[in-house]
Amino acid sequence: MSYEAVTNLSSSDFQQRLSGKKVVILYPWMTSKNLYLCHFHAENSAGLFYYRAQDGQISLKQWISGMVNEIGLVQEGFGANLQQALNTSPASNHWGEALASDLASIKEQPLTLFLDELDRIPFDDDFQQFFVALVDELPKNVRIVISSRLLDYQPWYDLVVRGDAVVMGTEQRADDGMFSQYPVSKPRLEVYVFGRGYTIVNGQFVTNWDGALPRNLFFFFMDKPLVTRSEIFQTFWPNLPTKEATNVFHVTKRKVTERLSLGLPDAVELTRYSGGFYTPSEKYIRHYDAVSFQADIEKAAMTSDDAEEERLLLRATRLYRAPYLQDGEMEWMKERREQLKQMNSGALISLGRIYRRRQDDKQALGAYLRALRDTPEREDIQREVISLYVSMGQRDDARAQYKYLTSMLRERFNITPSRDTQELYNSIAP
Repeated sequence: MSYEAVTNLSSSDFQQRLSGKKVVILYPWMTSKNLYLCHFHAENSAGLFYYRAQDGQISLKQWISGMVNEIGLVQEGFGANLQQALNTSPASNHWGEALASDLASIKEQPLTLFLDELDRIPFDDDFQQFFVALVDELPKNVRIVISSRLLDYQPWYDLVVRGDAVVMGTEQRADDGMFSQYPVSKPRLEVYVFGRGYTIVNGQFVTNWDGALPRNLFFFFMDKPLVTRSEIFQTFWPNLPTKEATNVFHVTKRKVTERLSLGLPDAVELTRYSGGFYTPSEKYIRHYDAVSFQADIEKAAMTSDDAEEERLLLRATRLYRAPYLQDGEMEWMKERREQLKQMNSGALISLGRIYRRRQDDKQALGAYLRALRDTPEREDIQREVISLYVSMGQRDDARAQYKYLTSMLRERFNITPSRDTQELYNSIAP
């Protein structure tokens, strides 16, 4: 599969998105950042310079010096203006202006500077002054690409608003998270639950929930868009009298509001109460990966077009990086974890069937094996894997798969494989 297919961007679409932009921001939480490097290489291989921030570069000046030295290895004499500015001026905006001048002097034009793992250096005031000055002075045929595992809200948002920057990697999302532009200013709330669970408000991680209870209640509200107070009490405080449960609930809910509102000018409520139900408030712009995951699977089930179904299923299964809130021990978390696990396995099985119809046995085998990691009890898919191994000439692997299935069924359910599975095995047994 090509990088264009994975990123869901053709070469022409890619160029159109970048038209007139000085800065390209690769969205921090997408899973295919490296494939965007292929886009830039295909667009401009002669004028592409790549620099990855190194361990130990704890200051802006160290990072800049390292970049000058590395680019200088392939571009002789690069960085003369910047080196002079570093030696003579403590003002970081002067460094940005000098780097823009050095980039403008490079013969290969147009030019792309790809800056990777930028979050290794602090996004402090010096960095903001440096980067804004760099972008202001950047010639129109030079572009900077930012790749980072985490980005603060600024200076990136202002660059997007004023039209100097574009965010890539959100083509498959319902919204662009903290980089979206809306007529009414609202906090951007991003929630990622496949794994340990992460929450970001306006680009800043919520790192302290003031205890496990506020964190658990927050994720419960995110996952239950319509819930009654009695359901909440039954989930969290089933053994407390209603009056005590009410007091604990309001204290915990207030802590959730406080944790989410740190850094905001005013406290912002996550939910609203109306008609006996707690529902999401309209005070946040939200992105919730579990909702995107489910929506894609539901859309895939409704389409009759194999290509569209494959695109939606691939998008969903990429979101599922790990089990739902994998460290959570509350019963509702375990139930939700199992539900989403089954959905992901089903999506992978559907992908395998698409590949089988296409007679792409290798892709089908990969999808089925991934599905069986979570649902090994699916004997029908175990037979598919055994058949694929046989058709690919891997009879030893087919026999090993049957033996694994036999052992798993005996240990988990104290049963033997079905007659269909035994007959399939007998047809390949020595």
